[in-house]
Amino acid sequence: MLIALQDITFEFGSRVILENSSWHIEPGDRVGLIGLNGTGKSTLLRIINGEYSVSKGSVNKSKNLTIGFFNQDLLSFETDESILTVGMMAFGKALELEKEIDRLTKELEHDQTEELLHQFSDALHEFEALDGYNMKHKTAQVLEGLGFTTPDLDRPYSEFSGGWRMRVLLARLILQQPDVLMLDEPTNHLDLPSIEWLERYLVGYNGAVIIVSHDRYFLDRMVNGIVEVYQQQLHHYSGSYADYEVEKELRREMQQRAYENQQDYIRQQERFIERFKAKASKAAQAQSIAKRLDKLERVEQVDNGPSKIKINFSIDKTPGKILCTLNNISKAYGANEILKNTSAEINRGDKIALIGANGKGKSTLLRIIFGMEPMEGERVPGHNVVTSFYAQHQLESLDLNSEILDELKNFGSGRTELELRQLLGCFLFTGDDVFKKIRILSGGEKARVALAKTIISQANFLMLDEPTNHLDMNSVQMLIDALDKYEGSFVLVSHDRYFVSQTANKIWEIVDGEIKEFKGTYTEYEEWKKRMAAQQTAIPAKAAATTDHKKENKPAPASNNNAAAPKGAINKEVQRELQKQQKQFSQVEGQLASLKERKARLEASLGDPATYNDRTKFAQVESEYQEVQKFIDRANEQYEQLFEKIMQLEATLVTN
Repeated sequence: MLIALQDITFEFGSRVILENSSWHIEPGDRVGLIGLNGTGKSTLLRIINGEYSVSKGSVNKSKNLTIGFFNQDLLSFETDESILTVGMMAFGKALELEKEIDRLTKELEHDQTEELLHQFSDALHEFEALDGYNMKHKTAQVLEGLGFTTPDLDRPYSEFSGGWRMRVLLARLILQQPDVLMLDEPTNHLDLPSIEWLERYLVGYNGAVIIVSHDRYFLDRMVNGIVEVYQQQLHHYSGSYADYEVEKELRREMQQRAYENQQDYIRQQERFIERFKAKASKAAQAQSIAKRLDKLERVEQVDNGPSKIKINFSIDKTPGKILCTLNNISKAYGANEILKNTSAEINRGDKIALIGANGKGKSTLLRIIFGMEPMEGERVPGHNVVTSFYAQHQLESLDLNSEILDELKNFGSGRTELELRQLLGCFLFTGDDVFKKIRILSGGEKARVALAKTIISQANFLMLDEPTNHLDMNSVQMLIDALDKYEGSFVLVSHDRYFVSQTANKIWEIVDGEIKEFKGTYTEYEEWKKRMAAQQTAIPAKAAATTDHKKENKPAPASNNNAAAPKGAINKEVQRELQKQQKQFSQVEGQLASLKERKARLEASLGDPATYNDRTKFAQVESEYQEVQKFIDRANEQYEQLFEKIMQLEATLVTN
């Protein structure tokens, strides 16, 4: 065990953050730490890091434990050193040895005593043991994985913006290889390729990892357990975030059933007490029952969490069929060519996600569509288009002297104060928060106010640049629900893959200066990319196999019929294998359909109150449900493998 939190209680003044909570962190744990904003997730990380002391309980750590903590406070670090040098600071001991080796080398030029030679030999041995010869290569590899180019590595750290600095500090932390790696919202500072690189890296990480993130895709792929901070307690769940959602709902249903059963029992006992407390023959029994009720450990009623307030967009007018046309657009910053003679069209009903690595021109393209970015080519706006643009740089449009509520009132949406306060609640401004002055808000809070203004704008065309960056999961889901019902069109930029997968019906990616459009959801886009990658892998492999076959079997001059024979034989073999795989694919499809029907029946049984009244029946149904889910997961995995195999075989037939 690496860390043991045992019955800890932590308070801020009179406010209790955690009470009698426990958590044991083991080697190999990949834990998602979740909870509503303000419940104490970051506080808990600081307790583990030793920055805060608990008022009760104990925090025990294994001997020589190392902890790495990635958080916003790291931005206080300043230096003019190159980012490669900053990253290499992770190898503190190796860097010291490198200096020592340089010193000893100079001394040995003049004094080759046995003692100096021993020191030099020992230093070299230790430097090699610390993998010092590879530290520069490792640092460059991690930095480039997080989105930096090779020329960037020699640029001063001070030249980079806050988001890029955070990447450098994340790289340094990763290279330190701590026993426990704690990451507080790491994906906020990364683009999609960098997030995918981090996922691949963390899969093979040897230490324990604790992640605070609102990115559901990231949690689902990374964690093997969830710890939820809820009602001042730590609630533990095994599995991914998706598993947590299922398990939590089951626990809530069981708790609510237990609460209702206990309330029925209490009412029955109270009626007995009220009826017989004055009757001599029953008074003692009534008094005994009253004492039992006083000692009864009460089951809490299920807390439904934050109210599910719906965010509603309203549209003032309906636009024409085409919202915007881009003809032969080009854009460059000096020698950096972002867009090159590319064209695109946005139609009414389009919900477009613009994805890709940072620096490819996503935000630039949004500004071109909006009409605020100079470029070469032609931008043709549509008829009756009312546009609203949300982006971080739009924050200067906020009146710093206004209160939050007044800022929305003055925007002229016509909504009532109650409606505006409900909307602000969705964006984490509750109670008297709505009366705060804009000037005292943090950057993230100002961003949420600006996003709320975008929603009440009555625009029929939205442009949203990273709208989820400062929202919790609950608020992200509300925004997803609102955009799903939104009757207008939008183009959004986001690195939150769950958000993109739930909102977009088209994907745009800038590739070599051109806008490439995929008509479909993000999930379909990912599947298409996998198929294309599989085909690209299959085609060179097939070409290599064909070349090898020709080399090994150099035929003498022969008729055309003889020359074509090997190709026909290969095609028949591939066709037989394809038929075999298609047959298996159909069987797995049938199994999946049958398993899903069985799962639906079990879910209906779990939703039946009668099931909860019979402990044996409930345990049996729940056990069957878990078993069926495992079978479905295995069948889905087999389904995907067969699908990929079929695509490869079909691609092979095409190339032949």
